[in-house]
Amino acid sequence: MNRYFCIVFACAIIGTSLAAKVTAEQADISQKVELLWPKGAPGAKGSEDGDKPTLTIYLPSKEKATGTAVVICPGGGYGHLAMDHEGHQIARWLNSFGVAGFILKYRHRNSGAGYGHPAPLNDAQRAVSMVRSRAKEFNINPNRIGILGFSAGGHLASTAGTHFHKGRSDTKDPIDRVSCRPDFMVLIYPVISLIEWCAHSGSRRNLLGNKPDEKLVENLSNERQVTPETPPTFLVHTYEDKGVPAENSIYFYLALRKAKVPAEMHIYQKGRHGFGLGQKHGPVSTWPLRCQDWMRGLGLLDKKSSEGKQK
Repeated sequence: MNRYFCIVFACAIIGTSLAAKVTAEQADISQKVELLWPKGAPGAKGSEDGDKPTLTIYLPSKEKATGTAVVICPGGGYGHLAMDHEGHQIARWLNSFGVAGFILKYRHRNSGAGYGHPAPLNDAQRAVSMVRSRAKEFNINPNRIGILGFSAGGHLASTAGTHFHKGRSDTKDPIDRVSCRPDFMVLIYPVISLIEWCAHSGSRRNLLGNKPDEKLVENLSNERQVTPETPPTFLVHTYEDKGVPAENSIYFYLALRKAKVPAEMHIYQKGRHGFGLGQKHGPVSTWPLRCQDWMRGLGLLDKKSSEGKQK
């Protein structure tokens, strides 16, 4: 009994220590959260936390900083956000090789008063413009700001990369006067199309409702919105993905190729939907290294060119 008690007591101490560590990390994170619109988001239907889109800021050490930044869009079917394995873990991974990470908490069907299109897109566009407008403060190059998304967050990221403005001259808001075009995209098992046979039904329903207008479905099926101005893109999917068919990535890649937009795609055979960084999931766990190689090839990890004029 004494031995059993000691083991239980030790486990309790370890558990308490881990909990304290997590709490400390969360406290640190909370100090870096900023509202996208301090005076209230456009179209906000309430004043709860879920009505207020935010960015959680992760900056790399000055020694590692490359001047590149990424806005991170966690997935969740436009009904929740996978903030840990598709948010905080991703920001820490980016920081490990000198890239600043900005986790976007965007509005969705079950946040606050409930939101569909265009609220998530407004939030993503604002996030890119905000990061770019404060490039000097964050020690980043305003011409090296990308967007990364998983699953439905990949749909949001690809929407931001195919639906953007280069600065609104008709507004007094200094952030909205800055371009919201991402300089590159990283899309991991993304929802791309909202065409019914290919779409993730939950994401489509949460974003557009049960009976969406067909013109809106077409406009937000991003494989049909690619132009030569669409940013260079890195795509990852798996053959076994039963949540979001790999055709989403494949058709987007083909559209990028047709428009002569630089792109790289990796289709792994094994891997369920939602694997995040892919740790303990076999070959798909190599995608972060492949992504770093791709970014390096574009000069995004070159410290020598970490400064630039704001767009």
